[in-house]
Amino acid sequence: MPYIPFTDEQKVLANSVNLEEFLRMRGEKLERAGVEHKLIYYDSSGKHDSITIRGSKWFDHKNQTGGGAIKFMQEFYGMDFQTAVQELLGQRVTPLSHSPPKAIAKEEKKEFRLPQANTNMHRVYAYLIKQRFIAPEVITHFAKQHTLYEDKEHHNAVFVGLKEDGEPKQAHKRSTNSVGGTFHITCGGSDTRYSFAHFGENERLYVFEAPIDMLIFLTLYPKDWQKHSCIAMNGVYENAVLAALKNHSNLSEVILCVDNDEGGIEAVDRLKDILSENGYTDVKRLAPKFKDWNEVLKAKNGVKALPAVPHKRKEEYLKEVSELGYLKCRPDKLTSQIYATFKNGQYKYLAEYALALYH
Repeated sequence: MPYIPFTDEQKVLANSVNLEEFLRMRGEKLERAGVEHKLIYYDSSGKHDSITIRGSKWFDHKNQTGGGAIKFMQEFYGMDFQTAVQELLGQRVTPLSHSPPKAIAKEEKKEFRLPQANTNMHRVYAYLIKQRFIAPEVITHFAKQHTLYEDKEHHNAVFVGLKEDGEPKQAHKRSTNSVGGTFHITCGGSDTRYSFAHFGENERLYVFEAPIDMLIFLTLYPKDWQKHSCIAMNGVYENAVLAALKNHSNLSEVILCVDNDEGGIEAVDRLKDILSENGYTDVKRLAPKFKDWNEVLKAKNGVKALPAVPHKRKEEYLKEVSELGYLKCRPDKLTSQIYATFKNGQYKYLAEYALALYH
């Protein structure tokens, strides 16, 4: 294919294409999941729905990767950059395969194997205790359960998800380096229905974004923690949560302990919708005082903590809806209020959040 010198504006435009609408027009199947949509496809092993899409952004929860529209076309339909941009800009139309996306089809064939364990856990203990302030007894509990260990090759912390019979089905690796960028990934071949967790005897399930969030929470609230159940999602994906509720009949109350930022707030809305659709209506949110549970534990240990990040679009939306609802009984004021909303530019918040919430 001859080289096409796309302008910066064309590249930005292509990368911001609404993938939900684009893929539907091409015949792909999408299902609503709260404020996001799942890409649904089938192969010989059954139904797959690990990719969530929101506007021009996508995330593959199984392989822990994501990005914009251009990368999506490259990753899942094997297109080069030139072709991907042309497709997204409508300059050419190539029939898309409705079989499993290319990158995922390869991943499905991988056999799940736990990373080889190191002979000790010195690096993992040092990282979790000294840098994350996690209680040693909490770490030891999961180490004895063989759901937390140190890998031999890179000394990562490995968090293991077990099937009901104790068989390892998922592993999530997290770097213990004190310098450089953090590294975390779900191992190839993992079954996302199973994740790092603890199951107790009562009816309550605490849900966390990541395994370390869970360990930090147990450090902050150690009293009788083993009586409760808790699980890490490795993101904000509901697959493991639904499997845990299905496989443990004593669980009926769900406590969402996700981050106190825009992503966490949106995750609460999405997860509540999904849980309700599956018959679980006793769902609450327990928000950390700061940005996340790690920041709470840092503050407790005298380290400056990052503050919570409010969801400005949602707050503005709720404020305007509340005010407009009140004005229904005052027709003489309603028109002026709507005009003021548009004049002040607040319609941007209303439109953006309403579209994300109800699309």
